[in-house]
Amino acid sequence: MIAFSTELGVLTCLTLMLGLAWVPYIVGVTTEPEAGAPDFTRPADLTKLRPWVHRAHRAHLNLLEQYAPFAVLVILLALLDGFTALTYWTCIAFFWIRVIHAVGMISGRTGFPHRSIIFNAGCLCVLILGYAVFATRV
Repeated sequence: MIAFSTELGVLTCLTLMLGLAWVPYIVGVTTEPEAGAPDFTRPADLTKLRPWVHRAHRAHLNLLEQYAPFAVLVILLALLDGFTALTYWTCIAFFWIRVIHAVGMISGRTGFPHRSIIFNAGCLCVLILGYAVFATRV
């Protein structure tokens, strides 16, 4: 049986965050002043939405892009009993990096190059977890 760990707790929190990351976009689409009644039969034209709504959509996609490899690696480490101090701090850093990225992107407060640096820091966390999988001795 796999014991609950901080890494799995972070994965749980990120899963909830991903599950709710669509909310700002939907709120933006449904409150679009020029759009009238929202048409959910097809995706909205992002170029015609307010900038923060477009950024909310992109923030959701960016989270999804990094969530998938992160989740797989955390689950592999759990199965291999490979959690270490490195994976502990990497998962905590990844969580806060993703929170900062989403808030900064939706609010528009982080632009180029800061948003790219934050996104790449998340990529680095994923690479560190990948290293940890291969460094685990069975």
